[in-house]
Amino acid sequence: MFERFTKDARAVVEGAVSHSERVGAETVEEEHMLLALLDREGSRGSFVLASLGATGFREALERDLAEARRRGGLSRADADALSGLGIDLSEIVSRIEEAHGEGALESGKRGGNGRRTWRRPFGQSAKDTLTRSLRVALARRERHIGDEHLLLAIILRGGVAGEVLADHGITYQSVTRVLYGEGGVAEAG
Repeated sequence: MFERFTKDARAVVEGAVSHSERVGAETVEEEHMLLALLDREGSRGSFVLASLGATGFREALERDLAEARRRGGLSRADADALSGLGIDLSEIVSRIEEAHGEGALESGKRGGNGRRTWRRPFGQSAKDTLTRSLRVALARRERHIGDEHLLLAIILRGGVAGEVLADHGITYQSVTRVLYGEGGVAEAG
């Protein structure tokens, strides 16, 4: 599949690996891809993000992602679902952190200096994003997968990264409007 990636999309994947290494994550995840997308300049994805005002909210986005990691990677939708069952996620997180220290639920972190000699594997959220980016490109009848397809895939996946983007007004509709001048009628699922 990577032979279909543009140089910008490949740079996002490489940047995601770097982000995961920097924070000592066991795997490369979707949030690392989003951060790598925000690092890009001069690509279609970076143009969309800049057009939608994403350049001004990186710190807020990083805080939102850190808060989701603190909850063990659960989105607000997950927390709301648990709340519907009478489970207060914030109370559980507080009790676990009292017993085991702040950030005890952060998944995919390892001790030590965060360095290893082998390649970091891609976690399920990153794999799903890569697969969905191919579907997005194919649905648009485009031969190559660009960083804009990775952005659309993150949004469509509906995980924490997509939720954080939506909180800042970056939706499938707004991205397709900037990219293609349309309201985002066709979704690749």
